[in-house]
Amino acid sequence: MSTQVTKEEPLEQQETPTKPVVPTNSVQVPGLAGARLAKTFRALRHRNYRLFWTGQLISLTGTWMQSIAQGWLVYVLTKSALSLGVVSFSQFLPVLLFTLLGGVAADRFDRHKLVLFTQSASLLQATLLATLTLTGVVQVWHVIALAFLLGTINALDTPARQSLIHELVSKEDLMNAIALNSTAFNGTRIVGPALAGTLLGAFSAWAQAQFSLGSVEATRIAIGLCFALNALSYLAVIVGLLLMERQPRTDNNEHESVWESLWAGLDYARRDARVLALLSLMGVSSVFGFSYVTLMPLYAGEILRVGPQGYGFLMAAAGLGALSGALILASLGNYQRKGFLLTVGNFIFPVMLLIFAQSRIFALSLMALVGFGWGLITQNALTNTLLQTIVPGELRGRILSLYTLMFMGMLPFGSLQIGALAEKLGAPVALTIGATICLGFGLFVWWRWPHVRRLP
Repeated sequence: MSTQVTKEEPLEQQETPTKPVVPTNSVQVPGLAGARLAKTFRALRHRNYRLFWTGQLISLTGTWMQSIAQGWLVYVLTKSALSLGVVSFSQFLPVLLFTLLGGVAADRFDRHKLVLFTQSASLLQATLLATLTLTGVVQVWHVIALAFLLGTINALDTPARQSLIHELVSKEDLMNAIALNSTAFNGTRIVGPALAGTLLGAFSAWAQAQFSLGSVEATRIAIGLCFALNALSYLAVIVGLLLMERQPRTDNNEHESVWESLWAGLDYARRDARVLALLSLMGVSSVFGFSYVTLMPLYAGEILRVGPQGYGFLMAAAGLGALSGALILASLGNYQRKGFLLTVGNFIFPVMLLIFAQSRIFALSLMALVGFGWGLITQNALTNTLLQTIVPGELRGRILSLYTLMFMGMLPFGSLQIGALAEKLGAPVALTIGATICLGFGLFVWWRWPHVRRLP
């Protein structure tokens, strides 16, 4: 900073500045903006994390493309909200069954090797799904079985991948790295669905023109190509993992049995009221809030009538809100009112979901999903961040597996309940019920566990 002349001292008593005084209204915004940008992305200075994060950007884009294409495939094959719910149930049921064991594995074995294995397995799953679809033999039961396989892989992958971040950055950059991981996940929620919606339309038109296919067959080809692109995207994260400079892990819990390790994590979560409250919030939000994804093909096809491209943009709108929330969290640094901000997000997202449930205007629906995405990621990312800072390092994998259980493992119940309700009462009523429950539980937490909103 340049030396400033104060009002209290005469001008002649001031020392001569060693460099020119810069007026406060001079153009320094680029420097300030650059400093803010460097602060927001400072975890990328670590080579291993940079490789990991870049690979995730590409791979997660493909994952979102497959998610959109898979939902549209089931919708085309069945036109059934219940079938959409069953496929989602099949994909997330293994997380409920196996993610706690995945947390034990993440604390006992080399997380780097474990993630390399799970990402390779995911590549094979996507390749098989693409092959079945492109050859025209795919049936709904194939999609259900492969969704279950992917869920099993994710049950091992998610706790290991999230706890691996701690090994890729320094301690002072851990909070930023967690926020950037959320940024990558939610940034690809914009690109992946929008790209999938665009490619589904473009590939379908190409297949119809090139091979004189009917609309259904052309759509199947387009969906299969999206699956194939997802398979290729896994190569980015696999190559990034192989290029990392690694040191063998010295800390593990191999002296404990699997069940002893599992019980230690469960007992810690039961005894710590902060952890219990945060995990409860995640569970309710997952079952009654995040399950909205199951009905998106139905909303796009029958309620808003915007087709596959509109479906992609609806999903991208939620991703845009989530991305903005993740970037704000990354730029805040060590914000000292995390619990308060988490509580705000926990109230915002169900209100926005209520608006979306009743909307019949595409533009209003997009805006509501942006707000929904912001609120949900603010709650989810801060829950992840607080858990990683509250728990001891040796329990990180197991507590994060509980977080995964609440976030992803509860989704099967959410998918089934919202699919069944939508089948009986209609999609708008199903979403309204879920949003009301989320809002009510948020008020309950605000009253029953006030210490949550005071967490630093």
